[in-house]
Amino acid sequence: MVFWRIVNQYERMVILRFGNLIGVRGPGIRFVIPFIDKPIKVDIREQVDRVPTQKYITADNVVVDMDFVIYYRVLEDHVDKALLEIENFRVATINLSFATLRAVIGSTTLSEALSEREKIRDQLQMRMDEVTGRWGVKVSQVEINEIDPPPGVQAAMEREKSASAIKTAEITESEGARQAAINRAEGEKQGAILRAEGARQSEILTAEGDQQAAILRAEGFSTALARINSVAQSADARTMSLQYFETLKDLGSGPATKFIFPMEFTSMIKSFVSSSTQPPTNDAE
Repeated sequence: MVFWRIVNQYERMVILRFGNLIGVRGPGIRFVIPFIDKPIKVDIREQVDRVPTQKYITADNVVVDMDFVIYYRVLEDHVDKALLEIENFRVATINLSFATLRAVIGSTTLSEALSEREKIRDQLQMRMDEVTGRWGVKVSQVEINEIDPPPGVQAAMEREKSASAIKTAEITESEGARQAAINRAEGEKQGAILRAEGARQSEILTAEGDQQAAILRAEGFSTALARINSVAQSADARTMSLQYFETLKDLGSGPATKFIFPMEFTSMIKSFVSSSTQPPTNDAE
């Protein structure tokens, strides 16, 4: 007859005496009274169960096949609940997962179920946790493996996906062509603006050049007239007469046979003759 039990590190032992709970024992050597105490060991490690594939109906009345895996464990502080509050917490947890998933899938469309798997997983874990907490069981994680719609629905979804991909490609292509046309038009517009600006700048520079050239020519002509006037003011009568004689010489070499002289010319000759015949003045006297 054995008066002691060995409790492993990953176990807890619930002791019932005459059918009444007297306590939960931790790891080590634990003594019990034969025929009076009933020791029951509970594994507190995390358990993993794969829920077999079942058929579920979505909100849009599509039957899908789904299977998933649940991770759960008995809470160390509530080991007694796992024995006293439920007959078999493992079977109860698996059956609860069936019922909870049916409720979650029943409020979800097929497209949502396929695209929002994480959302379904979180809802399933939260709803199960609310119930299993009464048993001292914690559902730590739920992972959905497969969601398989019927073959006909799957084929229709493939066609829809293909059509959507073709539509997206056409939209992308047309958008690219539209953007390319816009870019070309914008480039041509900018080119025309630049050419017009270049022509405008060229005309401005040409006009400014012409203006500067005219100013320089006018300034040169004005300077030349000023110098001629300055020289003319300093010339005496003899110099002017000699200049007239040079002019007459040039006229005589031409083909003309008649010449008209102004009246002032005779007075100029008299002045020139008188100045040339007048004896020079002796400064020494």
